[in-house]
Amino acid sequence: MGPKPGVRAAHRARMEREILAVGERHLARDGAAALSLRAIARELGVASSAVYRYVESRDELLTRLIIAAYDALGDAVDAALAGVEDPRERFAVIGRTLRAWARAHPEQFALVYGSPVPGYAAPAERTNEAGTRLTRHLLDALQRMPHVPGLDVARLDVRPDTYGEPADLPADLPLPALTLGLAAWSMVMGSVTAEVFEQFGPQTVMDWEAHFEAVLVAALALVSG
Repeated sequence: MGPKPGVRAAHRARMEREILAVGERHLARDGAAALSLRAIARELGVASSAVYRYVESRDELLTRLIIAAYDALGDAVDAALAGVEDPRERFAVIGRTLRAWARAHPEQFALVYGSPVPGYAAPAERTNEAGTRLTRHLLDALQRMPHVPGLDVARLDVRPDTYGEPADLPADLPLPALTLGLAAWSMVMGSVTAEVFEQFGPQTVMDWEAHFEAVLVAALALVSG
């Protein structure tokens, strides 16, 4: 008689956790493009066929790693926002949490916000839920902010068809607020990306924390005066 169903399920869950943990270590060490299920099997001390029973391909492993990265970031943002009510401060907390997480986990940040992995396309139906957790918090903060933009919105050449209609987009968010919100978040994300990927070189920004706080002030001024 084989193992009971509960025992098999527990064993499968344990193996999947171990494979994902080793995959995260290999991601940090070698980068996403070099991920190999055979290398993971060697580290676990099992045949590669055993790993393929739980994760059928490198693409499947990448998908799981992407979901895990988005969820880790989402959990960090959820925790940081607890008890924070002011929408401007919530925007700033989201930005600071993103930066802290990206600095602590640069390989995971690169996996979800960096260059695409050659030959791989993330399945939206599996990654969107985790991938939009931060976005939902951001849109909520933008919706609740006083819309007193830091420039004349009449100068914005945007039309209703400029943007799509994602399910999470608040229906009553004014178009200028959406435009400026996306621009403001691009400033925040751009600063984090430049720091993590060292895009400005070693002699341009000497104090990244001070620079980032200044970017937050500028971004908030853009969306809310």
